[in-house]
Amino acid sequence: MEDCTAKSEPPVCNSNSTAMLNHHGPGKEDDSISAASASDVQDRLSSLELRVQQQEDEITVMKAALADVLRRLALSEDSAAASAKKQASGKGQNPLREAYSMSCIANGGSSGRKSHRDSSNISVAKKETLSSAAKSGSERKRERPAMEGIKEKEEPPPANEVPASSPQTPSPSSHPPSPHPPTPQRQTPESKGPSSAKSRGSSAKRGMERSQSSTWDSGEDSRNKLVKAASTSKLLAKVAKNAEKHKDPVISQAKMSTRERNQEGEYVKMFMRGRPITMFIPSDVENSDDIRTELPPERLKLEWVYGYRGRDCRANVYLLPTGEIVYFIASVVVLFNYEERTQRHYLGHTDCVKCLAVHPDKIRIATGQIAGVDKDGRPLQPHVRVWDSVSLSTLQMIGQGVFERGVGSLAFSKADSGTHLSVIDDSNEHMLTVWDWQKKSKIAEIKTTNEVVLAVEFHPTDANTIVTCGKSHIFFWTWSGTSLARKQGIFGKYEKPKFVQCLAFLSNGDILTGDSGGVMLIWSRSNVEPAPGKGPKGAFQISRQIKAHDGSVFTLCQMRNGTLLTGGGKDHKIILWDHDLNPEREIEVPDQYGTIRAVAEGKGEQFLVGTSRNFILRGTFNDGFQVEVQGHTDELWGLATHPFRDTFLTCAQDSQVCLWNAVDHTLEWTRLLDVHGHCADFHPSGAVVAIGTKSGKWYALDAETRDLVAIHTDGNEQLSVMRYSVDGALLAVGSHDNFIYLYTVSDNGRKYSRYGKCTGHSSYITHLDWSPDNKFIMSNSGDYEILYWDIPNGCKLIRNRSECKDIDWATYTCVLGFHVFGVWPEGSDGTDINALIRSHNRKVIALADDFCKVHLFQYPCSRFKAPSHKYGAHSSHVTNVSFLHRDSHLISTGGKDTSIMQWRLVEKTPSLVPSDSALGLSDTLMLSPSPRGVASLPLTPLTPQTPTEPPLLPLATSTNAVITPPLTPGAEVVDIQEVGLTGPTANGRQESSPDSPPPSNEPTLTSDSTLSPKDSLEPSDDTATPSDEGTPFSLPC
Repeated sequence: MEDCTAKSEPPVCNSNSTAMLNHHGPGKEDDSISAASASDVQDRLSSLELRVQQQEDEITVMKAALADVLRRLALSEDSAAASAKKQASGKGQNPLREAYSMSCIANGGSSGRKSHRDSSNISVAKKETLSSAAKSGSERKRERPAMEGIKEKEEPPPANEVPASSPQTPSPSSHPPSPHPPTPQRQTPESKGPSSAKSRGSSAKRGMERSQSSTWDSGEDSRNKLVKAASTSKLLAKVAKNAEKHKDPVISQAKMSTRERNQEGEYVKMFMRGRPITMFIPSDVENSDDIRTELPPERLKLEWVYGYRGRDCRANVYLLPTGEIVYFIASVVVLFNYEERTQRHYLGHTDCVKCLAVHPDKIRIATGQIAGVDKDGRPLQPHVRVWDSVSLSTLQMIGQGVFERGVGSLAFSKADSGTHLSVIDDSNEHMLTVWDWQKKSKIAEIKTTNEVVLAVEFHPTDANTIVTCGKSHIFFWTWSGTSLARKQGIFGKYEKPKFVQCLAFLSNGDILTGDSGGVMLIWSRSNVEPAPGKGPKGAFQISRQIKAHDGSVFTLCQMRNGTLLTGGGKDHKIILWDHDLNPEREIEVPDQYGTIRAVAEGKGEQFLVGTSRNFILRGTFNDGFQVEVQGHTDELWGLATHPFRDTFLTCAQDSQVCLWNAVDHTLEWTRLLDVHGHCADFHPSGAVVAIGTKSGKWYALDAETRDLVAIHTDGNEQLSVMRYSVDGALLAVGSHDNFIYLYTVSDNGRKYSRYGKCTGHSSYITHLDWSPDNKFIMSNSGDYEILYWDIPNGCKLIRNRSECKDIDWATYTCVLGFHVFGVWPEGSDGTDINALIRSHNRKVIALADDFCKVHLFQYPCSRFKAPSHKYGAHSSHVTNVSFLHRDSHLISTGGKDTSIMQWRLVEKTPSLVPSDSALGLSDTLMLSPSPRGVASLPLTPLTPQTPTEPPLLPLATSTNAVITPPLTPGAEVVDIQEVGLTGPTANGRQESSPDSPPPSNEPTLTSDSTLSPKDSLEPSDDTATPSDEGTPFSLPC
């Protein structure tokens, strides 16, 4: 993905682990060291010697572990009868439960497992022996105890004995976790955690197994190791046989996590990057084995997308005959009717959409996406999708396995009514391909240039001419059959521009180009016989030069009446040119909107403008501009929803703070801060919102007037979370300096006084929640700690964490805890989940992950590998999620894609599930019923609310009417029977979690994470989205 992989690893609290993290990057660079020089060869040899030493260290650890297992097996076999009696009397029937470890194996590492029983009913979990190339052999020998590599968890002994290990250990604040505990039977050495940090873009490393490593040294020592390895395999077979004999449950091969009991109570322990995480089971849970986590009946349906991608794209705004503006952001193509204030969404893409072209019939649209990777490191190939703008059905998908990196620009042919499609990819050679897109066949292919190519167009009257332009060039291509012949444009006496930015065609067939020098050039076809060797007859030559703008001419738009619109970069001007290319009118786009990226013809005298600050403007030369679409321009993290109104606030690294209205989908106000915003929270009164920044400074703003109420500074590092207590009397501020700062709040959130500071975390604060009585805080940190704080008693750390196991937290945003640990995917490195929130009705959990997906889980989620509904629309890591106050909608924010998605919660009842097989048209053509949380309320129009009264009605009224638009030319009708129950959920590309399949009565949902070469017109992936409400649709006829 574009940015799904751009996440930093969390800090680790001990020096040894930090050292491993700091050297992890160079360890990966060893694979690409060149041997072109003597120094490079020496570096390579040093790297290989280091790896050999690491393998020897791992073998030593394995030998120690296996020796201990063999000893215990012998003991178990000698005293089997006595052991059984002791187990029955001391522990009772408590079989080892299936579990798994969360350690990632990105750097290679397929850990085996061993299971056995002895007189103490000890369950042993083999430690995954991941190594890091950063550690030198001497360092690792110094740090590694003889028994390192073994992980054991002992069942509690009888009451008259002292437990071998107890969670009642000193807090991280006083004694940071040791990377190598002195007792061999303690948990995993935590210094190894960071070495399992995942490299999302490399699927090859995920498949590598350290036990199969080819870097062992040769000679007698190597042969001895191989002999010992053979003995090890026999021992493992013996272990497996013994486990079968005693009928232990099957344990997940790679990882382990267990449920145990000690003097403080029963708890669940899971491992993340080798670090144990203990979560005590609440008292009201009699048997955690009986907990079932199923797919929630609620689903998500994409209702609105805020934002537009103009900062790094061009020519991506058009007006369709339906009155809709078509543009894109993230992986969503939006069709926005600005008069009716409605949106429809094409959701066929799996990564960032980068370019867009409209067919001559103004109905079919082609969009191209970049390459990416899914969560398992598998590549997502760049491709082009041609789709119908009325039915939103995919007509064809082309270019899989052909394009490299991404699709840079594309265009339909005009002289033959759009039969062909030309595409420029983002490879080094910028390959030009011509396609018969309806047959999905590539007709011609040729390398263009190693320089940047910015545009490609078919000549409107000459079907055999294609024009491309870019950095310091313009090429005229003659297309004949399967061949393409290039003729370079010669500038001659005219100054050669640095970039030819854009091109258009005049009514007489001449070609008009705009360049970075602010000049327009007219290229005319010459009919004069050239001199011998000077080129073919009919070559294009410059016939006229026009100075158009100060700065570059960034875009050209040919109007229906033959006039021309040009958009300038530096001067921010839009100029209207008559038929003779004389300037008639001009207007300047205000600086606050940025530079011009796209210009398109609108209705009547109107025109549309896309800008570099992600605005879409609608304007005329007489009346100026009106903002139709806007959004953030940099990475987006902060999100807060109003406590009783349908509004929400966002803040981003562009320093903008924006308050959005979720009912009419408009921006209520925006304010620019001095520094980048990162987190936010509303005071329970709704009158004030607190905003934390990346510099340690935080602001309190009036939610109505956006006036500054208060400003404070806590430390000089990033603030990661702001959270008011339930009664609004306290504010907790979580910082990257490892502290939680507490403030008393008065005057309805307008006055703040420092109350105290929670000190004890060994890494930065990530999430925190308050108890309903405002006395306790639960917090998570970057090194996977779960700590609890007694606020009235001086912000004191609660040492006995089991005391807090029965607290019913007012909110649940912490990503680690007993009620939510089931949301973590197997193989996670601890950074895969960016945000989590429980709905106000406590029925579902929404989750934002690092792989561009929004998840919906059932709450509580206290079982490993819990199933979830997954939804794709973002094309970057999803940074935050939050429910509106009535749980009617969910808001999600994207990181680098800068998008804000508004999802509507809908519920499917079992009786309506079969109706999903009906193929629906545009999701916005049907108004949805009331959300589940307010289903019993009357469906009356929404009335204005006073500031102190929470709204009582859903955001939208409902009707079951279905509007069926006419079938468009060329649109393919997909058979309902073919679609079956595998269609994507409405407007969300919803897919069930692969970790756990849905119950048998749920429809099987296909994954959109990977694309195969055969994927072209699969209705389950690309066709119009079926109804989430279960209401049957009718097909167009």
